[in-house]
Amino acid sequence: MNVMEAIKTRRSVRSYQDKPVEPEKLQQVLEAARLAPSASNQDWKFIVVQDTGTRQALAKACHNQAFIGQAPVVIAACSTNPSQLMPSGQSTAAVDLAIAVDHMTLAAVELGLGTCWIGAFDAPAVGKLLDVPDDCAVVHVLPLGYPAESPPARPRKSASEIVCNEKFS
Repeated sequence: MNVMEAIKTRRSVRSYQDKPVEPEKLQQVLEAARLAPSASNQDWKFIVVQDTGTRQALAKACHNQAFIGQAPVVIAACSTNPSQLMPSGQSTAAVDLAIAVDHMTLAAVELGLGTCWIGAFDAPAVGKLLDVPDDCAVVHVLPLGYPAESPPARPRKSASEIVCNEKFS
């Protein structure tokens, strides 16, 4: 599978098989994050959660999205320097971890795994549950496992609706 195939195939999976993720596949997904570019010299930590009770508690902290607890692995992407800004004024934590998590989602697709990018969660509750220090921040939550569904592709705008040449139009 090439990168464009992974991009076209990736879906937000909200139902997972009761099947563990092999350690070597999990390591490949995490390696994809490790290799991601970073504006802030990789000021991040990825907390890999496999304990059933903790995954269930994470599901509750993620606005009661039960499927998160169903996934055999949940990864919390955390910033170790959440107040740092890029010269553009954008948060390095948000940008860097978005790139790293996206690398993980694409690596997962290639390995036959599914993910769902979670933005709806109570960050302080997730942080407390995972013992994240107060000077760090949970930025993303990513369930990971073998899909128990094949969601259809969601509609996307045409290139002409989102691409401008030379100036915003």
